[in-house]
Amino acid sequence: MKFSKIHSLGNDFLIVEEGKIRGVEDRPALARQICERHTGVGADGLLIIRIKDKNKGQVHFRVFNADGTEAEISGNGLRCAAAYLYHYKKIDTKRLEFHTTAGKRKSKLIKQNENHYHVQIEMGIPLLSSQDIPFYDGSVHEKIIDYPLSINRKVYPITVVSLGNPHCAIFFDRFPARIEWHQIGREIELHPFFLKKTNVEFIRVMNRKEIEVLFWERGVGETLSSGSGSCAAAVASILKDLTDQKVKVRTSMGVLEVEWKRQKVYQSGPAEIVLEGKYVAF
Repeated sequence: MKFSKIHSLGNDFLIVEEGKIRGVEDRPALARQICERHTGVGADGLLIIRIKDKNKGQVHFRVFNADGTEAEISGNGLRCAAAYLYHYKKIDTKRLEFHTTAGKRKSKLIKQNENHYHVQIEMGIPLLSSQDIPFYDGSVHEKIIDYPLSINRKVYPITVVSLGNPHCAIFFDRFPARIEWHQIGREIELHPFFLKKTNVEFIRVMNRKEIEVLFWERGVGETLSSGSGSCAAAVASILKDLTDQKVKVRTSMGVLEVEWKRQKVYQSGPAEIVLEGKYVAF
């Protein structure tokens, strides 16, 4: 099976075309196997794409986390998939339309330098109601802003949104120690109020145009960056009136730009082709 490895600010993915894995019915098992960093190739997730219309740039997109669970969408994953399509000249247009479980997402190429690509992804309209996220504590909430969530006898004010996948944002003046925020992230990811588990963003607001974020990703754990997580962190900051509508999101390995305009959220950032190979272990 031929694959390519692509990363966006350290959030790495293995990309395969659906036609290359016919006969492999257990996609979750394949994701667990190939994403394992010691006995597989190693990655945060597996992207499976299928080109629907080469001329119109229409592409089916699925993303499996390293633990084999299927996510609805991935912002960084979409940019990496776009870079793959541009790099290998799989499509005939700079504008793409990805068909994901969360709906259609448009993409355009901003610039390219050899194997480095800068791509903008339209991430859709943020979902704010508890039913859409989904989040259920026994009541229905129109918005969830500074909700007091109890974890290990501590109460954390959380802001919850969905970009097609669920996100829980927590704000800090100073980040906790790594072992502590890992524990908090794990507890919140699996909290029973989140009916489909959740991604968790730890946010420090630097000024009205810039935030710093640490990411605990559902089904993965700590990731060096996250596209949908950056969007969710920006949306949460805007909802709390801590930032403007256009925000620079500082991740562990660089900056993503997020803008919430005319209801929809857009994120722009890099994707880099790392390697291509043939996987024979399954």
